[in-house]
Amino acid sequence: MTEEQVLDEFRSSGALLEGHFKLSSGRHSGHYLQCARVLMNPQRAARLAEAVVAGIPADVRAAIDVVVSPAMGGIIIGHEVGRALGKDAMFLERPEGTFHLRRGFALEKGARVLMVEDVVTTGLSSREAIAAVAREGAEVIAECAIIDRSCGSVDLGVPFYPLLAIDFPTYDESDIPAALASVEVTKPGSRKE
Repeated sequence: MTEEQVLDEFRSSGALLEGHFKLSSGRHSGHYLQCARVLMNPQRAARLAEAVVAGIPADVRAAIDVVVSPAMGGIIIGHEVGRALGKDAMFLERPEGTFHLRRGFALEKGARVLMVEDVVTTGLSSREAIAAVAREGAEVIAECAIIDRSCGSVDLGVPFYPLLAIDFPTYDESDIPAALASVEVTKPGSRKE
């Protein structure tokens, strides 16, 4: 998929939002990509997942044993990437603040994991999820995502294959431009704090 085709998927589903958003990372932005909305259509979710998988080098795809995603945002795209790869897909949860596997999910020791996210901004959730996989005795060999909001600057400690790297500016709480600060803030992400 081209950048314009990916953005068209977001626009046509009403998933490219403008306003004032406090992101899960704690940063602020005038744009929000609501991946849950773009993924609510199963055919669109499958198209996006197949495009994500196509961007992962063949040798990495061949090495993957299982797909893992952090809840909430990564669940749907993780499932669809698992389907596209023909691999099981499971997800991590953090009901007490720290990611771990629940619901009978378990990773085999030494399993090679593909971490799948919907959107990566600072990489905080990804790094926490990668650490959770390591605690299980498995290894994240790469991560993929629909959107890289860092536009290539994020360091996850593993190879990262986003479908689209986009540069919507984000701001620290203490550095919000006046025009953005004058708009009521909404917090659409999944992180509670």
